[in-house]
Amino acid sequence: MVFYRQLGAIPKIRHTLFRAESGSIYYEELMGEEGFSSDSSLLYHRNIPSALVGARVWDLQDQSLTPNLPLLPRHLRLHTLFADTDASNVDAVTGRRLVLGNGDVRLSYVWAGKTSPLYRNSTGDECVYVEDGTAVVETVFGALPVTKGDYIIIPRATTHRWFIPAGEIAKLYFVEANSHIGPPKQYLSKHGQLLEHAPYCERDLRGPKEPLLTEGQNVEVYIKHRGNGPSGLAGSVHVLPDHPFDVVGWDGCLYPYVFNINDFMPITGKVHQPPPVHQVFEGINFVVCNFVPRKVDYHPDSVPVPYYHSNVDSDEIMFYVDGDYEARKGSGINKGSVSIHPGGHAHGPQPGAVEASLGMEYFDELAVMVDTFKPLELGEAALKSDDGRYASSWTGGQWING
Repeated sequence: MVFYRQLGAIPKIRHTLFRAESGSIYYEELMGEEGFSSDSSLLYHRNIPSALVGARVWDLQDQSLTPNLPLLPRHLRLHTLFADTDASNVDAVTGRRLVLGNGDVRLSYVWAGKTSPLYRNSTGDECVYVEDGTAVVETVFGALPVTKGDYIIIPRATTHRWFIPAGEIAKLYFVEANSHIGPPKQYLSKHGQLLEHAPYCERDLRGPKEPLLTEGQNVEVYIKHRGNGPSGLAGSVHVLPDHPFDVVGWDGCLYPYVFNINDFMPITGKVHQPPPVHQVFEGINFVVCNFVPRKVDYHPDSVPVPYYHSNVDSDEIMFYVDGDYEARKGSGINKGSVSIHPGGHAHGPQPGAVEASLGMEYFDELAVMVDTFKPLELGEAALKSDDGRYASSWTGGQWING
């Protein structure tokens, strides 16, 4: 994270004896990245954080991946995955469905109307975009309310749960990394502060406000962790003697935080600007960008929609959230759509989109894009929601099998 925070009760000097007024000892836990070589926080627990009284296997949701062969651009209709499902019986942990994945990152999706079990992803950070609805993400660091348009960054191994208020349906798009996720390096000073030319700043980020002290015994925590199966993942359920939300205070630079997409200040130019100006987060071998409502190019002969481009080094995955995406009109793309533009295929505006965009001064569009630098394969949710027609949308439906 880019700045230091302190919440609740902590001792004046770290790694020293810290007692409650009753005389009982608080147990210090260091939660850090890259061993002891990167960001960390110190948490002070009422109970021993390592204590276990039981464990069992958690059979993860379908994590199988199918190669995108033959290589094709695709259109996924994510809303169809849950349109006929009673979302009030689905939670954000056990109900999410795998859309795309590789060894660096997995993209999942869910409509959740039920509070999740306690959960810890020990394989990497999670960046979750709230497409619609509201929830409260309760964590060992404190509670974070989220609503439509929010990103929440949840550091690796943070115990948390998704609390869904009665009657609410939270539509959530998950970017699950095998690494850490943070602001783009080009927007950070050498000491980690967001620079003046960055499209957002520290005051736009919301962290927990107070410790979330919760009582409970024999509490289950679902853990996604590394495994030796085909997906490289495995699941376990740990039973803890005491509730893990027993932290009386913490300080440091590692904690979950929220950023709303509407606080992103788009960078525009005289001619069309490339995707890196839209970047909001990054992990190892992938970036997250967002396209927000904005004024567009002001050269008298500018073409506002993107030029055709070949993704030589990356797969481009666009999740269409709201508005009218000018470059994709006529292709069936709508709210809840995901387009897959794989490396090795030149892509760009649909037929007629260039002409229709000439003279436009403003784009009313909202989309979240993930670019990966290794090829993505198709999860069961992609196979289920593929419209099967998108590859021929540049040629008016012409297609030759072979």
